[in-house]
Amino acid sequence: MKKPSVWAVFFVVFIDLIGFGIVLPLLPIYTERFGANGWWLGLITASYSLMQFVFSPWWGRLSDRVGRRPILMISTAGVGGSYLLFAWASTLTGQQALIGILISRLVGGVFAANISVAQAYIADITSGPERTKKLGLIGMAFGCGFILGPAIGALSARGGLWMPGIIAGCICMGNLVYTFFKLPESLPESRRGPSTREGRFAHFREVLSRPGVGFLIWLTFVTTVCFVCFEVALGLLVLDNLNLDPDRSREYAGWLFAYCGLIGAFVQGRGVGFLLDRLGHKNLILVSLVTYGISLFILPFAKDLVTLLIGLAVLGFGSTAFRPPVTGLISMMTASNEQGATLGVSQSMSSLARSFSPFIVAPLYFSVGKASPFLLCGGLAFLAGIVAAIKINPGHRYHVDAEMDPDSPSRTEGNA
Repeated sequence: MKKPSVWAVFFVVFIDLIGFGIVLPLLPIYTERFGANGWWLGLITASYSLMQFVFSPWWGRLSDRVGRRPILMISTAGVGGSYLLFAWASTLTGQQALIGILISRLVGGVFAANISVAQAYIADITSGPERTKKLGLIGMAFGCGFILGPAIGALSARGGLWMPGIIAGCICMGNLVYTFFKLPESLPESRRGPSTREGRFAHFREVLSRPGVGFLIWLTFVTTVCFVCFEVALGLLVLDNLNLDPDRSREYAGWLFAYCGLIGAFVQGRGVGFLLDRLGHKNLILVSLVTYGISLFILPFAKDLVTLLIGLAVLGFGSTAFRPPVTGLISMMTASNEQGATLGVSQSMSSLARSFSPFIVAPLYFSVGKASPFLLCGGLAFLAGIVAAIKINPGHRYHVDAEMDPDSPSRTEGNA
């Protein structure tokens, strides 16, 4: 079999995110079209992430025992099936359509293991600061998927509400074929973890109690809450601020998500390595959090397309520059046979943030005012930056597992 390659797993995640990007920008507009109120929108948006919260650590731990490749294949097949369910639900009306979309999102969330397992795949074949740079490729894949995905979704929606789900499902099935033939295993049997039956919550507590790792995961949790504000409310904000009809707003939302993906792909593909070399992990995290907050203060007051594009560009930089240094530090502080489990907990906590945040964002938007969720989350981003500036100590020397990084006994980046 071919030698493991970061570009092979990049391509797997890229194709997976195309399907994700086709459907995600359409959810608020679709649900509103079927008569959903703010709580229905919150439930449908949260359901996917709630299932991720429950199942991501389990998939990660399983990948530590059986390898990354089979888990990536199972995940891809399950998510593809969920998109076909979404297409079917889009042919229904009213309450039936909303229940069908909810079921499709629940199924998709159960099988959504690709990101954390792909991160573990890269951790298997890289070490030290190079790992952080290569982990940026996951974000680049996310950005590239969000360039094509929303654009495909916006165009395909013209053929009927069911068409985006069909296309997303077919793309995932094509990804399954690619994974089977082109993606080699990255984790040899000699480095796989034991078949432990430790309880899920005990495992959560153990990971979150680790010095440094726990804080970085909680920091990821907070920033995910902020990003959900953007995901949930952008389509509604376009509808309200640009005074477009629902059909035009659906298409605009898709293109704007694609624009954010373009910014993110550039930052993760070219900018993260450059900035990491010059700023280090801590300063890059702080800069990203500040720009995150600024963007969320700009967006609700963007009454024209130019201002909206500026706000989204700032958000695209802040949100995509944050992930690689944080994930890189978490990975460098984790033993080689626990990468999937630990990164699965990190992904799970992000999913927890996604699962309840829509219940805050959507009601705030409809009941308090469209600016309120953006201002609240912008304030959270600034607060997270202040705490990170205090907690992350770049002088602390991390212990790195010798088997995972034989050429570098320790790192001199950030303690939390």
